Amino acid sequence: MRFYSTIRPLIFKLPPEQAHRAAISALKAGVIPACVFSDVRLNTNLAGLQLPNPVGLAAGFDKNAEVYNATLQAGFGFAEVGTITPKAQAGNPTPRVFRLIEQEALINRLGFNNEGVEAAAWNLRARKHRGVIGGNIGKNKDTLDAASDYSIAMRSLYALVDYITVNISSPNTPGLRALQGASELQSLVRAVHDVRADLVKAGLPRKPIFVKIAPDNDDAALKDIADVALTLKIDGLIVSNTTIGRAGVELSPHSKEQGGLSGKPLFQKSTQVLKHMYQLTEGRVPLIGVGGIASAEDAYAKIRAGATAVQLYTALIYRGFGLVNDINQGLVKLLQRDGFASVKDAIGADA
Repeated sequence: MRFYSTIRPLIFKLPPEQAHRAAISALKAGVIPACVFSDVRLNTNLAGLQLPNPVGLAAGFDKNAEVYNATLQAGFGFAEVGTITPKAQAGNPTPRVFRLIEQEALINRLGFNNEGVEAAAWNLRARKHRGVIGGNIGKNKDTLDAASDYSIAMRSLYALVDYITVNISSPNTPGLRALQGASELQSLVRAVHDVRADLVKAGLPRKPIFVKIAPDNDDAALKDIADVALTLKIDGLIVSNTTIGRAGVELSPHSKEQGGLSGKPLFQKSTQVLKHMYQLTEGRVPLIGVGGIASAEDAYAKIRAGATAVQLYTALIYRGFGLVNDINQGLVKLLQRDGFASVKDAIGADA
């Protein structure tokens, strides 16, 4: 992290999307060093997936599955590529990403910009992964039948990844969050479960399907999601996506920009939703905690609130890939401090 703090001013002279492409290029070139830290206390079972540690890379960074092996080598216990839609799409007009530097936050309205499932599938086949990789799927902006898009994307990627995430919570695709409603969610989950059943009959192994939800749902909506998760046996929930709220960034010159807010200001809200969802599901549905993680203490708080594993992305922009190693080392110290023999023992300790 000390090296990154030295070069960050140069990186921040670039517009956010150019800086992101530079990071992808650096990873492709092997510039970011591999992390060798490991500890048995961090070994995690996430819905049957064996992770070397519970710290994952959230979707949004590696949209087209270009650098997943490099991110795993940087110390992540798992990495999620995407969001990937059936057809390539350019996303929303630029500028569409804004740094809120003082708050270590980001506002984006990218709109699922990606090269489509064919490009992602080619990348996944060309670079056989050496760790746990998830495929985050979404619908194209102009698709009316959402279930058909999720089914198409899932059929294309299922054999190439270790789990699928159904993203129904980005605020940047019109109507997407409506899929979190009880009846809509039931229909969609049944559709992707049916696709998985077909693929299993064809000889592929059963793989987990997670659903990524928004932090802006009220208590009634969260109860509906929990009921669907328990009734239909969803393998896990990712809590949460970005928020349309602006608490904590009201004074930023970018606070009025449309889009989803991520980073440190999202931590408290997303953790409260995570804890509530853990209680609603009675700890019976694995949860992945996302939102505002920038330290080992943050990751640990998510675990104690009910997360089996965690994901981060925005903090990498402000602190660099060395943060991953720092979080894993810090988690070991925190587990030891509190007398936990493993991550599993700490899950839900505060819930």
